[in-house]
Amino acid sequence: MSSTGPQPQKSRDPLHGITLERIVTTLEAHYGWEEMSRRVPIRCFQYDPSVKSSLTFLRKTPWARQKVEAWFIDHLLQHPPKPEETT
Repeated sequence: MSSTGPQPQKSRDPLHGITLERIVTTLEAHYGWEEMSRRVPIRCFQYDPSVKSSLTFLRKTPWARQKVEAWFIDHLLQHPPKPEETT
C-alpha cells in the first residue's frame, strides 16, 4: 500500500496559470479587435491594435486589466476549453 502525502489544493482562481498574453490572444482570436474595442474601449484595442501594445497597456492599467480578465472568465464559462486545450 503506497502512502501519498497531502494533495495540493487546487486554486480557486479561474485565471490561475493563465498568462495575460493568452487571455488577449484568445479573446482576439474569438472576437477580433473591433469587438474587443467595443467591449473595453481603450486605445490599444482601437487604433493599430497588437498583442504587444495591449499587454504593455494592460500591465500598467489595473482597471482595464480587470475588465479584460472578467470578460475572459465569462468567455470561459460560455466556451469551456476542450480537454486537449487545458495543457
